[in-house]
Amino acid sequence: MAAFEISDELLAAFVPTILYWVYCWMYEVLGSVCEKYRLHPKEEVDRKNLVSKKTVIKGVLWQQVRQIVIVLLLYKVTERNDDEAATRQPTSFNIVVARQFFVAMVVLDTYQYFLHRCMHQFKFLYRNFHSEHHKLVVPYPYGAIYNQPFEGFLFDIVGGILSYTLSGMSPRTSIYFYCFGTMKNVDDHCGMLLPVNPFRLLSNNVAFHDFHHQHHGGKYNFSQPFFVFWDKILGTYMDPYTFEKRAGRSLESRRPAKESNND
Repeated sequence: MAAFEISDELLAAFVPTILYWVYCWMYEVLGSVCEKYRLHPKEEVDRKNLVSKKTVIKGVLWQQVRQIVIVLLLYKVTERNDDEAATRQPTSFNIVVARQFFVAMVVLDTYQYFLHRCMHQFKFLYRNFHSEHHKLVVPYPYGAIYNQPFEGFLFDIVGGILSYTLSGMSPRTSIYFYCFGTMKNVDDHCGMLLPVNPFRLLSNNVAFHDFHHQHHGGKYNFSQPFFVFWDKILGTYMDPYTFEKRAGRSLESRRPAKESNND
């Protein structure tokens, strides 16, 4: 049976990609039956967005192919495993893994906050790279990692490498971390404020990121994907919309008074 075992490295490379499309499909189904929880009416997806769904799917698949190849190369270079970590600290293995998970989250948030903010504040970077992602004015699940290819490499691939390397996690631990990050990223772009969703407990959630995607939100809420502490420390945090029910379906979003007064 050992000959049929799948290595942790292969699982870490492929499982997050599979999970991405399964989780997206789940939200697509929910979106068709839970219209009242949408942040935007369904028709706005085609009317407001500036890129076709076909182009988005092709871009996401290309990003995922590159991620798989580079992740496998990363594991080949680093050659870590859980057995070595458990041997070094057998009585505190779970604590070590939890610490690695937290460090990876902080590293990824820090890296992506400052890169994301630079992409908005420097016109050359925004015009040539980040504007591609913001063609999705009304985000939807499978557009979560749609980016200009070079930006996708910088944000997701380099960010993932830094998180894995600096946290010291093993390939097995990274399976869970990458899956968690994948689910969180899709959730941030799902466009639905579901009443039962554990990610809503975080300040950095779908409402927080949806505000950033609107035309008037580009100066705020750069944090992604887990925390909001850099936005709060550096003065770029903005409370998400106040949501009110539309007549019959969907939700209507109102801009915060602070933002409206600044226009």
